[in-house]
Amino acid sequence: MRRRKVLRSALTTALLAGTLAGGLTQASAADAPGDTAEQAASPGLVAALQRDLGLSEKEALARLDAEAKARTVESAARRAAGAAYGGSWFDAGRGRLTVALTGARTDEDRRRAVEATGARVVPAAHTLRRLETTMRSVDTLDAPAGVASWHVDPRAGAVVVRVVEGHRHDDAVRAFVADAREAGPVAVRETPQAPRTFAAGTVGGDPYYTGNVRCSIGFSVHGGFVTAGHCGGAGSAVRGWDGSHIGTFQGSSFPGDDYAWVNVGSGWWTVPVVLGWGTVPDRLVRGSAEAPVGASVCRSGSTTHWHCGTVLAKNETVNYSQGAVHQMTKTSVCAEPGDSGGSFISGDQAQGVTSGGWGNCSGGGETWHQPINEILQRYGLTLHTA
Repeated sequence: MRRRKVLRSALTTALLAGTLAGGLTQASAADAPGDTAEQAASPGLVAALQRDLGLSEKEALARLDAEAKARTVESAARRAAGAAYGGSWFDAGRGRLTVALTGARTDEDRRRAVEATGARVVPAAHTLRRLETTMRSVDTLDAPAGVASWHVDPRAGAVVVRVVEGHRHDDAVRAFVADAREAGPVAVRETPQAPRTFAAGTVGGDPYYTGNVRCSIGFSVHGGFVTAGHCGGAGSAVRGWDGSHIGTFQGSSFPGDDYAWVNVGSGWWTVPVVLGWGTVPDRLVRGSAEAPVGASVCRSGSTTHWHCGTVLAKNETVNYSQGAVHQMTKTSVCAEPGDSGGSFISGDQAQGVTSGGWGNCSGGGETWHQPINEILQRYGLTLHTA
């Protein structure tokens, strides 16, 4: 075993030992508690939020606390809304969850029930079920290259179709939008660039490799780790940062989805940790409670290391050149080639694995991740948590 691997193991063991000594118990993806501000905050994480979101230290701490509460409120608010639920998002300005509700002005009992959970209520023209039905119909259409993505946007009350700048009036794009609008409420927005995946040719760093492709580990699961599907097909051999054999892709899906899992052996093992790359302390993973739209989220990858941003949209279909990928989460976090498959985490809650995006970490951009809970359910995996 090489020195670097020994050092990383020692640091991780010490980190886990400190956690266990504090009386924490292992939690599954299904029943993981929301993190507290004390668990979520660290000097490095607060500094990253200050750098990437333009917050003061006090604002970053307050936001982490408010987002932890919003994750808990969201499920209760959705139950209270029932069939009138029009979607929800975290309002950073107000520091609380906002819930869109059909009939909010006339059904006072339901509105009060939602507000009693701690959420703010705004009127909605359409239920989330209506928007999701529209989304499924749009997913059946063949998208031209000028269409970047589409997703359900409760704030807009529509399925938002993102068109690459300069292509809005292409005949193929106009035809796609017309067909989409026949399915239900649709709005069109522009995006600066077309999305691409973030795999890369072999270079130095702290990645894993398959063939001549470099990607990043997502999250440890019992028996292996999850990552992006475009990084390798089922049966492909995987090498670690030191060139030694880790395992093989046990399952992989791309396009359509962008997820995969790799078994771990040959002296490698799994730990519930996301690397902070010296920007923040390595992050313990305590569960996979999903952060709402508007919440802060951070990404760890082997090329650009640690960067943060916010959740911009969920259930978005991304139209890569290789084909469309469904049910993705869009963020304002930057990424670059080699970051594919890496970890998206909010507080101490796993969110997903890096898929692709546009832009870079010098000029900014947007990045999508495939949600972690979908991957766990698809392959029957259990997230390794602290």
